[in-house]
Amino acid sequence: MAALSVEAACRAAALSRALRGAWRVPRLSVRKIKGRWKKSYHKRTEKKHDYHRCPVSPCQHRFLSPGTYKLLILTNARYQSTVTTADSQIGSQIYPWIKKFPHNDPETVLPLPLPDVPPTFSEALGQVEQSLSELGLGASTPVGMVQNFLEFLHVGVGLPWWGAIVTGTVIARVLVFPLMAKGLREAAKLNNHMPQINAFTTRMNEAKQSGNKFEFSKAYSDLTLYQKKHDVNPLRGFLVPLVQAPVFISFFMALRQMSYLPVPSLQTGGLWWFTDLTAADPFYILPVFVTCTMWAVLELGAESGVNNPNLRIMKTVFRVMPLVILPLTMNFPTAVFMYWVTSNIFSLAQVSFLRIPYVRNKLRIPERIKHDPSSLPQQEGFLKSLKSGWKNAQVAQQLQERERKIKNHLDIAAKGPLRPTFSQNPLQQQETAVSPKKNKSKPWQDTIG
Repeated sequence: MAALSVEAACRAAALSRALRGAWRVPRLSVRKIKGRWKKSYHKRTEKKHDYHRCPVSPCQHRFLSPGTYKLLILTNARYQSTVTTADSQIGSQIYPWIKKFPHNDPETVLPLPLPDVPPTFSEALGQVEQSLSELGLGASTPVGMVQNFLEFLHVGVGLPWWGAIVTGTVIARVLVFPLMAKGLREAAKLNNHMPQINAFTTRMNEAKQSGNKFEFSKAYSDLTLYQKKHDVNPLRGFLVPLVQAPVFISFFMALRQMSYLPVPSLQTGGLWWFTDLTAADPFYILPVFVTCTMWAVLELGAESGVNNPNLRIMKTVFRVMPLVILPLTMNFPTAVFMYWVTSNIFSLAQVSFLRIPYVRNKLRIPERIKHDPSSLPQQEGFLKSLKSGWKNAQVAQQLQERERKIKNHLDIAAKGPLRPTFSQNPLQQQETAVSPKKNKSKPWQDTIG
């Protein structure tokens, strides 16, 4: 066996401090017993951290690591010589119970290398995620409140950014669900009373064309009474888009600002093929999926709940609109598409949920009546119907103004002084001197005559 070098011995000595199963052979010592010097072997008491104390005389230390191999270290300079000696000479100097093992490379049992230098304070501070307020976001506006809400889901709850966007979208849609249900209820009621409302509208149009204001006023009064009796208001049908639009705009602007700034953590907050939420979809999968789901939502009437067979042009516009929007939105950040996809899927699930009869009864949504298109009066085109509706609204406003003046006229006539019907009273003598005119109140000015 060749002798080991000094470097190997030192490294093995360092290893001995970590080996708990290490043990030593008896040590040869010289003692003075009864006035005489005698050589004797004795075994010292084991002490903690006392595994590598070099003896006075040349001695071999044996370290045992269970399951590996035994390592022989010669702790005297004589045995560290590089001169090759015969195996018989070396074997006679070691103890017979020390066995040879094939694996005697200290590199295999030395401790692992020390870790890299820990990061400095500035480097550790750079790894800390900045808040949105430090980046100039998260104001007290609706857009800022959406950003703060998403930051709470990401930092406070611990969700990744894509999970925070999906969770925030679902929570927002659930919160506005009662208003959505009310809008669908009003839309269903309006659809069921559509033939009667169209009949009153036809009477008003005919009276307006003939110039018969009395008949127009009577038809308008009948329409108002009918709507109050059955609790129908056409304006309530716009409740659904009026509720959905602010939520969509707030989320859209909030996510776009966060993506264009950008927020550093958004660049690694995605999943699958869109890990960077601030960049556009490289495969355009999300834009196409959003287009398909939007078409399904508009086709099924998930948002409006109105199915008027006369508005064919409007239906055509709804069917073409997703295809028109696709080239305009295909380069939007994927963070915006995460909200859009989640919202469309929620809308489709909402339609399926509201078609359950038990749910419709609990929400007091009436069953929709499918009217025969032939029984409904044929309406004009979309643009013409808008113009005629605007003119009818103007005439109705004039009638309301006239009714208000008539009411004021009757109130003043019943409570106030009599109204003079002459410009000059002949019974009173005219004043010769010109006197300044006094400002008199004119209570009859806001009346019909």
